[in-house]
Amino acid sequence: MKFTIQKDELIKGLQLVQSVIASHTTLPILYNVLVTAEKDKIVLVATDLSVSIRCCLAATVAKTGSSSFNAKTLFSIARELPQDICEFQVEDKNRALIQCGQSSYKLLGISADDFPGVPPMKSADSFTIDQSLLKDMFLKTIYAASDDESRLILNGAYLSIKGQKMVIVATDGRRLALAEKEVEIPTEKKVSCVIPAKTIHELTKALANEGQVKISTTDNMASFEMEHCTIISKLIEGVYPNYQQVIPSQCEERITVERESLLGALRRTAIVSNERNPSVKVSITKNQMQIMASDNDIGEASEQIPIKYSGKAITMTFNPDYLMDPLKYLSSDDVAIEFSDELSPAVVKSNIPFIYVLMPLRNG
Repeated sequence: MKFTIQKDELIKGLQLVQSVIASHTTLPILYNVLVTAEKDKIVLVATDLSVSIRCCLAATVAKTGSSSFNAKTLFSIARELPQDICEFQVEDKNRALIQCGQSSYKLLGISADDFPGVPPMKSADSFTIDQSLLKDMFLKTIYAASDDESRLILNGAYLSIKGQKMVIVATDGRRLALAEKEVEIPTEKKVSCVIPAKTIHELTKALANEGQVKISTTDNMASFEMEHCTIISKLIEGVYPNYQQVIPSQCEERITVERESLLGALRRTAIVSNERNPSVKVSITKNQMQIMASDNDIGEASEQIPIKYSGKAITMTFNPDYLMDPLKYLSSDDVAIEFSDELSPAVVKSNIPFIYVLMPLRNG
């Protein structure tokens, strides 16, 4: 195998695929990236056996071939190469010679025959949508997924497509984020699956702000194919909870607040909140919202935000990070917050089909 490639191109590809590699594994080959030189490109593949990423890069190939190398080491070398173009040549016994300007590296690899194959997508149902749309919906929801492995079905986002309406939902039992969008796909297409959070995090890095992504699903696998990158993932098996049950049918009160003002106030007050059990008190009175945080070992902070409100006075306690999460990914100038009492869930809404349900803290 022998090829020359632009340094920046190699860095971009390695950066994308290496993030899927597990930090700890009992199989040394899983620390590697598979490098394959084809006619006029090289293909990089990395996997943790649950998620696989395949990335194609433009290159000048003098000799085709394939081998695998430690992804972290190869990425570190690529970043430090002194010139824009480097030459990559694999000698006998999977030894690579990397040359760039006056720099030269010899890197020991493992045979491509030992690298785990990417599972095939058999009898997949496929459709195509805008990359920017999918990325936006994932960003607006995935932060609400659980990381508690005892509730595996919540360790990802539920994707549903039915009647040209796409819904993505994530919840950890304390909060729920839901994004909805009309999509232009054949009306007979129906999808219902739970995509692991890790897969979605990799997707949000790979998805662009333009172009299409082809989504293919089977009972236990999904693939997301873009122009130069494909991500294939196992799905989380099981029945996703009935999320509609936790969305309040109606709330007694509603306020509208400037999104950036609320986000900034929460960031500033949260500085003095307890790190292990962060909380802020949100007090709503006539035409005013007050956000307060305190810790016996640090101090206290308070901010006031003017609002238009004439309903009953109420004070709710929230995890500030949970309350900030949707505000970071919404783009509207204002958000609406609906509530009923101190212990009932609050609902954050925007000017798009989006709902965020957040349970107040009982100890505050």
